[in-house]
Amino acid sequence: MKKPILNIKSLKEQVYDYLREEFRLHRLKPGAIINMDTTSKELGISKTPLREALLQLEMEGFVTIVPRRGIYVNSLSIKEIKEFYQVIGALEGSAILECANKMKKEDIEKMAKYNDEMEKAIEKDNFDLFYDKNLSFHNTFVNLAKNDSMIKIVNNLKKRLYDFPRPEKWIKEWEKTSTAEHDQLVELLRNGDFKKAAQYIQEVHWSFTTQEHYIKKYYFNKNS
Repeated sequence: MKKPILNIKSLKEQVYDYLREEFRLHRLKPGAIINMDTTSKELGISKTPLREALLQLEMEGFVTIVPRRGIYVNSLSIKEIKEFYQVIGALEGSAILECANKMKKEDIEKMAKYNDEMEKAIEKDNFDLFYDKNLSFHNTFVNLAKNDSMIKIVNNLKKRLYDFPRPEKWIKEWEKTSTAEHDQLVELLRNGDFKKAAQYIQEVHWSFTTQEHYIKKYYFNKNS
């Protein structure tokens, strides 16, 4: 067995991160089969940490392990995306209501700053930066809710939507619409109207019906 290319820290976590990067770079695409023998030899590791990482990915919905047949990279269906939007919208709306007495002016201005950085990322055609700042924008109020289970569910669903794998293109019109919605959300929070802010994020920002045109174009190359 050749020398491992991974640093010995937590092999399971490193293998998980390695596979995640393979998805992101489109080296492993939906429908692809992951060969454990080949992958373990490429990484220079035993099958145990690889199996553990794959079990975690299966639990999170990213792969399907079929005994004696193989390990398949899952695709996203329109039904799953619709369900994810409904769940994320409900939880993020709940988070906004929960942090009504916890959110400070500086938290709101931090969100505004992240949104400004998102707009600059669009101008620079830097999707990775846009994506990171988008997560930071939402995490600002989600984390304030101090609900670990909520945070775990929301983060996992967003990984399914954006990272496994991340589409090779992005739709600037959608991202500009998203930042405009962020502006509206920030304004509602500045005015102290947390109830309307929660309603807005659930019924507009994470509304499958509202975003359906962009979703179909982004994930399925459909214009309607």
